[in-house]
Formats: sequence, structure tokens, C-alpha cells
Amino acid sequence: MLKQRIWSKVLKSAVAAASIAMVLQTAPVYADTVHKAKEGDTFYELAQKYGVNLVQLMNANKDVNPTNIYEGMDITIPGKELRALSTAGPAKIETIEAAKAAVSPLSVISAENMVEAWGKTFNYSSTLQVKASAYSAAESENGKWGAVDYFGKPLKLGTIAVDPKVIPMGTKVLVTGHSHSGLPKQAFVATASDQGGAIKGRRIDIFIPGSQKAVAHFGYQDVTLYILN
Repeated sequence: MLKQRIWSKVLKSAVAAASIAMVLQTAPVYADTVHKAKEGDTFYELAQKYGVNLVQLMNANKDVNPTNIYEGMDITIPGKELRALSTAGPAKIETIEAAKAAVSPLSVISAENMVEAWGKTFNYSSTLQVKASAYSAAESENGKWGAVDYFGKPLKLGTIAVDPKVIPMGTKVLVTGHSHSGLPKQAFVATASDQGGAIKGRRIDIFIPGSQKAVAHFGYQDVTLYILN
């Protein structure tokens, strides 16, 4: 009788442990994840896609201008539910840190004049080493014409000021080698659509959306431009 009681307790404990393990394996795990923005993404569409509240999504990305979501930007998706099924092994939760660490390196095939960034391949005709600075939409940096480029169009991410004697106006380039939280990592496509009195020779000025103080952190940096075909 005593043995039966002992075995009964052992069996109950085993069943309870197995049940707990199954619950842990199939219970929803909530964690912020990262969406790598694509051309045309909006907060509204991302909220619909991931099934999250629009306001919560925007609050999780307060440093992102809703009208300037560019390709390659990291968008935090708050509280996305991920499940770890017992047949699928341990749950793989993509955290913001993991996503940032997993950015694919810039790949250049010099023999074929090709450069790959963000999973896209670009053909280039030449490269140019330049000294880069950055500017904001502040009135003090743009004079009487305001926050518009040389052609009168609103400044946006991807606008750069150049010396047209070195880089003709309208030239598209892939900017690489920069470092600033307001710019896509590793590389971004820009158009020579602005000029500046101090931008002479191998110099460019990169427009960065954000406060004048935040943009000032860019300082001066040596960057490489791939002149796109």
C-alpha cells in the first residue's frame, strides 16, 4: 500500500512536470521585434501587418518621422507575440540588439563594378573619397529659401549638397562609411540635388532629418561614394 502511494505521487509529479514543460513551450512569448523598413512602408500598414496598436507602434518609434520612413530603417514592433512549439525546439526571439548585430556587410565586386547593400545590388561607374559634413532643416543652415534643395524641393533623407564641378547635379550615389543614428547603417542612396557655399572640391553635405543639435553630432567624416549608373 505504501509503495502504491509512493508511485502515485511520483506519477503525479511527472505528469505535472510534463504539463508545465508543455505550457512553457507553447505559451506566447512577448518581446519587441524589429521590422526592416521597405520602400513605401507606413506606420498604418505596419500596424495592420503585425496586428499591433497604431498609437503603441508610433510611441515605440518616437524618433522616426512618420512621413520619412526609408528603406533599411529599423522599426520597433512592440509586444509582438512569438510562440515556441514543442516540435520546433527553443524559441528564437529576434531582439533589437540581435537584429542590429545581424546587419549584412557591404559587399563590393570591383571586377564587375557592383556593390551590394541591404540585399540590393547596384552598378557603379566609379568611386570617390570625400569629406562629409551634415546639415538639418534649421533656418540658420538654409538661408532665406528655407528647407528646400537647389531645385526648390523639400529636403529629405537622401539629399546631399555637392560641388557640381566635381559631382554633377542630379547624380545618384551610394554613400558608405558614415556613422550617425539618423542615417541608414552602412549605406544609403542619395542624389546630388543641393549646393552650398562651403561645399567645394571633394566635399559633400548630407541632409539628416532631425534637430540641429542631433545632426551636429555627425561632425566631419571621410566617406566613400559609389557613383551609380
